[in-house]
Amino acid sequence: MFRRTFWFTSGVAAGVWATTKVNRKLRQLTPENLAAAAANRAVEAGHRLKDRAVGFAVDVRENMARREAELGDALGINADPELPAPRRHPAIENRNHPKYAEGSAYQTHSYNRNEDH
Repeated sequence: MFRRTFWFTSGVAAGVWATTKVNRKLRQLTPENLAAAAANRAVEAGHRLKDRAVGFAVDVRENMARREAELGDALGINADPELPAPRRHPAIENRNHPKYAEGSAYQTHSYNRNEDH
């Protein structure tokens, strides 16, 4: 009698366990859950790809800056450039200045053709 009860209980437990596993697997295989799982994997892959791309870009920038510094030192480009001499004449001349008075060497001539006639 105890043997039958043991085996009956074991069979019921195995059936409940198997039914639970099958139902859980069926729920995972529904189209909505498959789509959600695929979307989650795609998002995770996108994040990994973005992190790798950002890391690559940072490495490229660092190595580019280092190489530019090496080339600049080798070619002497990084040295301070010589500044041009200061201007001696203003960019815009003041025509009211006394040096433009009548008889001065800086006197300007009119380009109005009607004055000649």
